[in-house]
Amino acid sequence: MKCFRFCYESESVAPVGGSQPLDWKFSQVFGERTAGEEIQEVDIISAIEFNRNGDHLATGDRGGRVVLFERTDTQDHVGHRRDLEKMDYPINRHPEFRYKTEFQSHEPEFDYLKSLEIEEKINRIRWCQSSNGALFLLSTNDKTIKLWKVQEKKVKKVCNMNVDSTKAMGNGPIVGSSISTSSKQYIANGGCTSNDFSFPTGGFPSLHLPVVTSHETNLMARCRRIYTHAHDYHINSISNNSDGETFISADDLRINLWNLEISSQSFNIVDVKPANMEDLTEVITSAEFHPTHCNMLAYSSSKGSIRLIDMRQSALCDTHSKLFEGQEAPGSRSFFTEIIASISDIKFAKDGRHILTRDYMTLKLWDINMDSGPVATFQVHEYLRPKLCDLYENDSIFDKFECCLSGNGLRVATGSYSNLFRVFGCSEGSTEATTLEASKNPMRRQGQATSRPSRSLGNLSGVVRRVKGADNSGVDANGNAFDFTSKLLHLAWHPTENSIACAASNSLYMYYA
Repeated sequence: MKCFRFCYESESVAPVGGSQPLDWKFSQVFGERTAGEEIQEVDIISAIEFNRNGDHLATGDRGGRVVLFERTDTQDHVGHRRDLEKMDYPINRHPEFRYKTEFQSHEPEFDYLKSLEIEEKINRIRWCQSSNGALFLLSTNDKTIKLWKVQEKKVKKVCNMNVDSTKAMGNGPIVGSSISTSSKQYIANGGCTSNDFSFPTGGFPSLHLPVVTSHETNLMARCRRIYTHAHDYHINSISNNSDGETFISADDLRINLWNLEISSQSFNIVDVKPANMEDLTEVITSAEFHPTHCNMLAYSSSKGSIRLIDMRQSALCDTHSKLFEGQEAPGSRSFFTEIIASISDIKFAKDGRHILTRDYMTLKLWDINMDSGPVATFQVHEYLRPKLCDLYENDSIFDKFECCLSGNGLRVATGSYSNLFRVFGCSEGSTEATTLEASKNPMRRQGQATSRPSRSLGNLSGVVRRVKGADNSGVDANGNAFDFTSKLLHLAWHPTENSIACAASNSLYMYYA
């Protein structure tokens, strides 16, 4: 992708100054809460995911529900899109989604063998390939993964019944009937001793067969597969393979490979559990398949490292192909060093060449062809460094923020506290470091973090390392302290357009540029 061409001296670079910062605008909000409204724990959104073409969006919450939204603004332009492209006429659409359906994906469970409660909270959602007009997606809580099929079903009704409501009188005889019941004698078992019943001449002209008709269509969600009993620890990641047939699931110590059609067994491909648990030094925090190479995947650890593995090398991929680790600054080690270095999320760029990771303090962009260090570092929480003790006391230091990349690879985004999220430009020369608030006025806090020029940290093999967006203030533009109870953990970037969906508690906000 053009935005990463700066990594190599032999290739052309982007124009000096990089791309212009985007002007973000509010699009929609679902589940907006009123002032003073109490938020139910089960309504808090815990997962967000666009499907491959961006026409559908899925969210999961702590109550085990999955809610689907579908895009509506493209439907009016489907027939004329090709003609407009031929005319080189831009299609300026306002991204709009609408509620499609929802279903209960997971229920709370109890593991009697371990005396452990299993929450219904949805940890991850991943879309699968659509087929025959049906949508397929994977959802998981801490222990169980489910494959769901969502499809429109026609509701069939029986019509043209022989009962005429205008002539019916309760359960009695039909008014105007030629059948006389007065002369009939009934016996105890319900039989009739009279044999004077006869059909009128010509039969019953009004008698006809009922007809089954389809009046409307309803969306039906049906669980097709349940993948369970494969993880002793909490599942933190699931990821679809590009082959469309398999997926992986990862917990703290293991990564398993599944076939979508087989729920009774899985193959353990990574196992970092030591023989003695006292020797355990790091755990798996996130895992994702390469977007185009079905044999490659990457997983991150609590020590801030990323391992790239090739499943062609061996059945058990405990030995990595490449190891990516950041260099620790001399004299900077402290009690919190390993805690804030733990990677909470990992994402491949669309081209598969670059990996984006999020730890507590920063976003880092890595080139899979260069394992000496990240090609760019974006400061997100540098202003919190003096407050690490307080954050440790209230457990905020263990918050797991997600990250995402734009479809063209020009920008990256991640969440923060006070329901803020940040967008950084990653093309050469870009100084874009925008702070937005999850509200109807996203630019309200722009004064809090203005864009700052990137500063070079040195050259290594033609690679310019950059630290961008450093912000040392602990207050917003209005002088208010940051609210560490309002955290924007989950967000997703539309795969083809500059549109972001993010979750602020139980509300889903959408923005476009």
